Amino acid sequence: MVLNDTSTCQPDYDRKAELRAFDETKTGVKGLVDAGITEVPRIFHLPSPENLNSQQPELTLPTIDLQGIDEDTIRRKEVIEQVKDALESWGFFQLVNHGIPNNILEDMIKGVIDFHEQDTELKKQWYTRDMRDKNRMEYNSNFDLYAAPVTSWRDSFYCTMAPNPPEPHELPPPCRDILLE
Repeated sequence: MVLNDTSTCQPDYDRKAELRAFDETKTGVKGLVDAGITEVPRIFHLPSPENLNSQQPELTLPTIDLQGIDEDTIRRKEVIEQVKDALESWGFFQLVNHGIPNNILEDMIKGVIDFHEQDTELKKQWYTRDMRDKNRMEYNSNFDLYAAPVTSWRDSFYCTMAPNPPEPHELPPPCRDILLE
């Protein structure tokens, strides 16, 4: 659902203050839902209908096949180029034939869900905007919260696992085991 609200253009609307207030709760979008909000806050509204284009062509998510990259240097270079192109044009992509078993992927999804479903006070200890923080695990809502023209309805966590994996105590319990697997 896309919301359009011209009130974001009103002179009495202080977007920065509303962003700050949202960020300072350290509860993210899930915190809004858990609080029982009945209206989507203005920071999540599109500023004008000009941003909508109903004539968009059908888009297809880039899918990158890793089959054979370990045996063939030419194939490896092709895949590297595909990754580069996907990141430059889309910012993300889907990998296939990566060798990660489905049960591991399912456990990872469960760990992410369990992290987001845990008590708010437990999640707050991981909340940060400082990506240079010494924490190996960072949780926030919208990494680009203060820079993006529209706030996305998302909460995320980021974890650096390579080249040196974190110590177990540096990861939240709901997803610790699967992240270290």
